[in-house]
Formats: sequence, structure tokens, C-alpha cells
Amino acid sequence: MSNLCKISFPETDYLSITLQRHQNLSEHLTIQNSPVLFGCRTGICGTCLVKVIGDIPAAKADEQEMLDTLAPNVSNARLACQIDLTANVEINIL
Repeated sequence: MSNLCKISFPETDYLSITLQRHQNLSEHLTIQNSPVLFGCRTGICGTCLVKVIGDIPAAKADEQEMLDTLAPNVSNARLACQIDLTANVEINIL
């Protein structure tokens, strides 16, 4: 299994980026390299709400509570700042 994960942003002009497994997206995604905006970076503001396609660990309880409020009917909604990057993913802004 590769230690690298590719993050792509379909339906945007942003190029894919590659990060090490388990790196924190909020530390590496910027306005220059992704369409994802970040606010608090701790999972309580909801600024980085996205849809994720890819095999990543489920949201922890605190994140899930926020997702249930912000995107109750979107099964693949996540807060980008809380994602444990374990595989290639596609990220779309919600």
C-alpha cells in the first residue's frame, strides 16, 4: 500500500495534490491549491464542509454531530479539517 494519497477536486480548475497518509488536510490545502475554505480548523465552524468520494475512516462523534446539523441528508459529507487521509479521495464543495 502506498504512503501517498491523491486529493482531486473534480468539476474545478484546481490540480490534484498528493500528500502523505494521515496528513491533516487543513494544514496543506490553501486557497492557491484547493477550492476548500477553512475557518476554525477544529471541526466546529463548518466552513470546510465537503463531499468526499473515497475510502476514509468514518467521522468521529463530534464531527458527525456537526454533519447531522449541516448536511443531514448527505451520506458522504465531511469536514475537510477532520479527515484522516488514508486513501485517494475526490473532494467537492457542498
